[in-house]
Amino acid sequence: MAIRVVVAKPGLDGHDRGAKVVARALRDAGMEVIYTGLHQTPQQIVAAALQEDAQAVGLSIHSGAHLTLFPKVVQLLREQGADDVVVFGGGIIPDADIEVLQAAGVAAIFTPGTRMKTITDWVKANVPERT
Repeated sequence: MAIRVVVAKPGLDGHDRGAKVVARALRDAGMEVIYTGLHQTPQQIVAAALQEDAQAVGLSIHSGAHLTLFPKVVQLLREQGADDVVVFGGGIIPDADIEVLQAAGVAAIFTPGTRMKTITDWVKANVPERT
């Protein structure tokens, strides 16, 4: 059974090219991908992840609100009993913030210039397939 990943753009950020490229790379690597579109709230993202029975949520942000929005998604997943859902992210995120996000439960951060194979390989290695 393929890994199911919800790819989401939280907040007011209107730049989705990177999220679409990652979504396509994950799909091309054999995963089922659900792209939620722009301007999603953490609540909408978590609802989509639960509804789609996703094993992972990939977040993309360029607006600078990552320290608020990424941890909120992790918190809401935990509150819903879905702490087995792996959350990873990417976008314009300063190096100094990566450790803070990881401490908040975000499993990995991919910054601009990361090769798609690096991301797809990481997801395959860190998100267990459901049987």
